[in-house]
Amino acid sequence: MTNWLSGWAVELFHGALITMEVAVLALIIGLMWGFLGAIAQLSKSGWIASLGRGFSLVMRGTPELLVILIIYFGGTIALTNAANLVIAEYGFVEVPPLHAGVFALSLVFGGYAAEVIRGAWQSVPVGLIEAGQALGLSRSALFIKVRLPLLLRYALPGLGNSWISLIKDTSLVSVVGLHELMGLAQMATSVTREPFKFYFVAAMIYLSLTMLNARGVSWLASRLTRGEGRTV
Repeated sequence: MTNWLSGWAVELFHGALITMEVAVLALIIGLMWGFLGAIAQLSKSGWIASLGRGFSLVMRGTPELLVILIIYFGGTIALTNAANLVIAEYGFVEVPPLHAGVFALSLVFGGYAAEVIRGAWQSVPVGLIEAGQALGLSRSALFIKVRLPLLLRYALPGLGNSWISLIKDTSLVSVVGLHELMGLAQMATSVTREPFKFYFVAAMIYLSLTMLNARGVSWLASRLTRGEGRTV
């Protein structure tokens, strides 16, 4: 191992683990936002549908960095004010960077996921639903056996692309002080004065993570489309 990287390899590996932790947590929470947003958009209630469309529009139209900063600083201000209302002169209360980053990125992912899930829901052939109803399937059985498998199949390509983007977007959380991969790469460059080398290593790690996850998405897509005579 070269001298410039010696001592930082373990730190960068740990940073990559934190990067994936942020991404996975944001994915799980973001999928919940996405389903809620899609359900809202498909609602027969006009104001609920407008709320769902508004959520998706705002999250897709606002830069991820700004969402992170707003959640971090806005949350810190809110917590500080709340704490000082309960206990006089309580002082400063900071939102943990990990929590702020996960929550902010989950909102952004949810905005895109809502559109993907809504489109997938509307793509399920009406004839299949009617056939299931004709067979006497209950609403829950119809959803689990007919709609859900097709929904996953149609939504996976779009959700997979958003997942890959989410992994890369985790690098933005370093601006609020989280020591994930990008944050540690920045720290290493400030100590060693070797910016190109450490940023290049970070880029290779991000590339490896996205390629591995893209492979995983492709494998999952091929499993979901098995029996159609083709793979994604």
